[in-house]
Amino acid sequence: MELLDWIVLSATLSFIVIFGAYKTRKSTSVQDYIKGGNDTKWWTIGLSVMATQASAITFLSTPGQAFHSGMGFVQFYFGLPIAMVIICLVFIPIYHKLKVYTAYEYLEGRFDLKTRTLAAFLFLIQRGLAAGITIFAPAIILSAVLGWDLVTLNIIIGILVIIYTVSGGTKAVNVTQKQQMVIIFFGMLVAFFMIINKLPQDITFTKALDIAGASGKMEVLDFSFDLSNRYTVWTGFLGGTFLMLSYFGTDQSQVQRYLSGKSVRESQLGLLFNGLLKVPMQFFILLVGVMVFVFYQFNTAPLNFNPTTSEAVANSKYANEYAALEKKHLAIEKDKKEIFFDGFQIEEKAQVIALNKRDSVVKASAKEIIKKVSEQSEKKIESNDKDYVFIHFILNNLPRGLIGLLLAVILSAAMSSTASELNALASTTAIDLYKRNVKEEKSEAHYVKASKWFTLGWGILAILVACFANLFDNLIQVVNIIGSIFYGNVLGIFLLAFFVKFVKGNAVFISAFITQVLIIMVYFLDWLPYLWLNLLGCVLVMTIAIFIQLSNRAQAE
Repeated sequence: MELLDWIVLSATLSFIVIFGAYKTRKSTSVQDYIKGGNDTKWWTIGLSVMATQASAITFLSTPGQAFHSGMGFVQFYFGLPIAMVIICLVFIPIYHKLKVYTAYEYLEGRFDLKTRTLAAFLFLIQRGLAAGITIFAPAIILSAVLGWDLVTLNIIIGILVIIYTVSGGTKAVNVTQKQQMVIIFFGMLVAFFMIINKLPQDITFTKALDIAGASGKMEVLDFSFDLSNRYTVWTGFLGGTFLMLSYFGTDQSQVQRYLSGKSVRESQLGLLFNGLLKVPMQFFILLVGVMVFVFYQFNTAPLNFNPTTSEAVANSKYANEYAALEKKHLAIEKDKKEIFFDGFQIEEKAQVIALNKRDSVVKASAKEIIKKVSEQSEKKIESNDKDYVFIHFILNNLPRGLIGLLLAVILSAAMSSTASELNALASTTAIDLYKRNVKEEKSEAHYVKASKWFTLGWGILAILVACFANLFDNLIQVVNIIGSIFYGNVLGIFLLAFFVKFVKGNAVFISAFITQVLIIMVYFLDWLPYLWLNLLGCVLVMTIAIFIQLSNRAQAE
């Protein structure tokens, strides 16, 4: 990183924090602090909703996912537009009619206090963990690539977010996320055109797509019913729809974004805007990853993109064995370059596929060596390098100044999603737990102050989770897995509340408790791909609650 990169990075992040704190410094009532004064326009809601979901993990992991596995991950989002329409028609009118501050307030009126508390508690667990991961994800990658201290990075990201989130609450989050999404869109567009520009002169965008297609990277749709495939059209439309319904309809970090809308119509337009733009945005981010893959067909790519891993292996007894694999990898790359530089023809696709298979075997052997080194080391070493692909490309191939901008994109995304999470965690704690259980009457200023303290507390906890977390298989999957374990259960509770009127609180509470235990068991026994847990959790909690209620009714009669 040169001085220009530091200036761009520091100026961008400073502007976001100062602007957010300044614009919302007068948020003194609960209405202003938690619901943003109910004056948010639809485009701000749409961008805020998008920014909440599009964390730094999205911009680090998604290009790496496409680099290794192609465009198929976009199927994960196929259920999102369907979920947006359902939430606009069912959830939003109910929330606005009841003038709730959190989604879980509604459950007490429909069922009872213990059901509301359980749903809020499930949200606090999963979102509290996710907040730590959204800080940890960019921190550990930037730490490994740039040599920055990991704990210091976690603390810096957390403190920056805490400053303006504590200061202005929901309005501060909404205002800053609008600026962050502009920076993110601009940065990713610039990165995409820079990648295309760095390809050889005779390689057009169409030719680049042909090269990616020859390696199986452009296979977008998978209609198979194989449960071992995580991403298919069916998991996207069924599992994805239930995940998105749960996330956008019952997760307070998202609900709080559109509860701040000026009217029902503004909230609905904001969500529909998100539904229309989100899938193309994810498609584009994946396409950036595919273009990075094409770039490395003409330029030397490391055997493993994580520099920390390569360094650890180089200092181990397996160094010579790993070096031999690197030579094989470079030889395969050389053979591929000859095909592509000589003018790739579609009939040469079989040769490319054969070379990619040989390279996959080499990379699998390299991962086995990394695993051995990790087992013999005191510190865990990650063999999966998906999260390092894009940042490696940025640092080694983009001009000065642009590197600072792309790092600002990654850190802005981390700040935007973390701010939403802290804001929602504090609101849920303040409204659903603290205010609901305080017997004596307190002033508006008291609850605003309490919300600020809860924001600070959750911020510190998120930083601690980040500091003690370990890197998982793929960071974008980790957040979705955590959500899938809890979301289906919570969604089922809300669907029972909306549509199955004869079911009462006791039946729902017992059912939700049983369901959560079963879902955790199913996940750890690895019986289903994680996306299906959303559907299973929803069906289980509804079925068990209805059965318990009917059994109680039969006994009473």
